[in-house]
Amino acid sequence: MPYISMKHRQALDPLIDKLALQIVHETQALEYDGAFAGLLNYTCTRLALKVVRQQFGTMRYWIIALLTGTFKNIVDEFYRRIALPYENKQIEKSGDVDLYREYEHEIGKG
Repeated sequence: MPYISMKHRQALDPLIDKLALQIVHETQALEYDGAFAGLLNYTCTRLALKVVRQQFGTMRYWIIALLTGTFKNIVDEFYRRIALPYENKQIEKSGDVDLYREYEHEIGKG
């Protein structure tokens, strides 16, 4: 989970802010808003691999398991905090898919 101490946030946030700004500048230069996804993917991947290299030297299974779990947790928390509320607003705005209600009704009966 991303909820680290204020001490660590104060040390990391200025560096993260600079990196984020650079990703935005690179995206703008590419003139395609979606380009940030590839840049962000590369940045996160290289950062994780660089930390492993500097901290442990070689890759081991338990490191792979920890990194996989960390990235999965990032996805899950992002979806829970950002995507889910966004999706719910879109349902309110545009209406739900009718078949969801049918399945929800069936599941509720069982």
